[in-house]
Amino acid sequence: MGIACLVAGLSVFSVQDLILKLISGGYPLYEAMIVRSLTALPILGLFVHLNGGLRTLISPDWGRMIWRGLIMFSAYACYYLALASLPLATTVALYFGAPLFITILSVTLLGDKVSARRWSAVLAGFAGVIIIVRPGSGLFDWAALLAVWSGLAYGLSMISARRLGVGQSAAVMAFYGNVVFLTCAGVMALAFGSGAFADEGHKSLGFLLRGWVTPTPHDFLLMAACGVIAATGLTLLTQAYRVAESSVVAPFEYTAMIWGVLYGWVFWHDWPDTTGWIGIGIIVASGLYLLYRERVEKRAAA
Repeated sequence: MGIACLVAGLSVFSVQDLILKLISGGYPLYEAMIVRSLTALPILGLFVHLNGGLRTLISPDWGRMIWRGLIMFSAYACYYLALASLPLATTVALYFGAPLFITILSVTLLGDKVSARRWSAVLAGFAGVIIIVRPGSGLFDWAALLAVWSGLAYGLSMISARRLGVGQSAAVMAFYGNVVFLTCAGVMALAFGSGAFADEGHKSLGFLLRGWVTPTPHDFLLMAACGVIAATGLTLLTQAYRVAESSVVAPFEYTAMIWGVLYGWVFWHDWPDTTGWIGIGIIVASGLYLLYRERVEKRAAA
């Protein structure tokens, strides 16, 4: 069930990646996130109602859920800022540091057992990340570091979901996360909405600091669609890490690579070069090996 929820959630979220990259050249990130969060709020409220009732929102874990929401906001904000500058496939591939981080964090924070062979796969995966980022080369873009950080922050948020999932439903955690997203985006709008700090020298900075732009009806509907996508996808991803061990579901994060390559090629004619494919291949192979070793070790233990 956890694997099914994860794969479904990533396929849903991939459409949001496409939409936000399409609008990143004309609108600020906070504007898209405000429209998205406002649209998602009643949908998530309905999910909460159907999963125990609105009274479940009153929880002693509210502080930890807000903290998790802040971590998730950091993850997604950095990811989408990177998306504005980097090819879609490259951004998704760098974000795939998340399953590697999740495997590490599942050991340090949850006490899961990871063998030496799986540690080797994690190290190989990080080598693939370095190949894609290419530090020190003329092709290096600092926005790549945003994508890597988003992977780490996302890993922290999903580990937190595993802990909170003992007493909280996925719908409640997703609702709190959406409220945090809306609040943080509102603060950003107050800070940057006037356009006084606008900087179009770099696509990621433009997406962050651009002043408020009144959207066209078409673009507004695209942003609102992200709310439906976010409500559904966030609930599915949260449920995945709530019901299954992190080290089991994490390798299936790599299914998002299919959508990243496909959309990048169809809409922007982006296609990774040879070095990029080598890095992507190493990352994907390490994730698949992590999954394989997990099954072998569980079978042996049984």
